[in-house]
Amino acid sequence: MNVKDKVVVVTGGAEGIGAALARRFAKEGARAVIVADRNGEGAAAVAREIGGEAVTLDVSDGAAVAAMVADIEARHGGIDLFCSNAGVGDGDPDKDSAASSPDAVWNRAWNVNVMAHVHAARAVTPGMAARGGGYLLNTVSAAGLLSQIGGAVYSTTKHAAIGFAESLAITHGDQGIKVSVLCPQGVDTAMLRQGDAASQPQNLDGVLTPDEVAESVVQGLAEEKFLILPHPVVLTYMQRKTADYDRWLGGMRRLRAKMMGKG
Repeated sequence: MNVKDKVVVVTGGAEGIGAALARRFAKEGARAVIVADRNGEGAAAVAREIGGEAVTLDVSDGAAVAAMVADIEARHGGIDLFCSNAGVGDGDPDKDSAASSPDAVWNRAWNVNVMAHVHAARAVTPGMAARGGGYLLNTVSAAGLLSQIGGAVYSTTKHAAIGFAESLAITHGDQGIKVSVLCPQGVDTAMLRQGDAASQPQNLDGVLTPDEVAESVVQGLAEEKFLILPHPVVLTYMQRKTADYDRWLGGMRRLRAKMMGKG
């Protein structure tokens, strides 16, 4: 897909990867870029910068997502590219217990990291199918393909998001609907900076800027690739994981021990 002259929606667009995507799509000549975020002021600021539109939106609210989509379709004639980008990340409160996060944290992550993609697809796929096609870009994470040490909630919900995206691609491909999942590792965003000292950008190798991720997205959409991997090393890690799962788990346990100062 080339986004020139297309109608594009970006959720989680007030900052980070979402804001970078909105700016890049505008630069690429999109006909309309709708910036959606719970942070309405932040979304409006990005929209003003790029000449787009802003919507205050809680992506976990299916009815609100459906209403937004209906409004955009009525005004613009359809949505060509829906970027379901919003996400949340919480670490395990007890690093020695993968089940230590309370139900409220699990439910919030499930609703944002998984159900937001479901709500978006439920709202946009009928119109896309009727028009003969469209594109869904779901921001997930390399954690959905690999794992996140000390982040059981994040890893689990991101794995589920990958599974749903695969189902979308399988089910709706014959309707002309394309699907890509964006799976970066470290990106210099507020989510990364809220982690512990070891996860800060200056302490990690290969951390990309949001603009670099947006560049990977434009290239991935042009090639219509299902997996968009801004960090190519993720593919190497995936191959190691699937080639010998037990060995990979052992390596992750050793890495965790090192991070925890136990090895």
